[in-house]
Amino acid sequence: MTGVPDGICIDAENAVWYADVPNKRCVRVREGADVLQTVGVDRGCFACMLGGHDKKTLFIVAAEWRGMEKIAEVARARTGQLLTVETLVPGAGWP
Repeated sequence: MTGVPDGICIDAENAVWYADVPNKRCVRVREGADVLQTVGVDRGCFACMLGGHDKKTLFIVAAEWRGMEKIAEVARARTGQLLTVETLVPGAGWP
């Protein structure tokens, strides 16, 4: 697995979605680190969760990222967004 895993969630096929801040993406992997899908965005992805009425909506918490040394500057810039992407496999468990 490459990247910097942050917030994660599990789907019904026991694959894991993880948010990757510096690489501006969420990645779906299965055991053995096989990458199944990647969703790239224009800012750092801090957390992700599958939800919605059929649990097939990937909710991504994202914000501009300029590195730890500029974290206060980025926080003041208010670039945070909640993004959504439809997936083929629903989330597992609660919520």
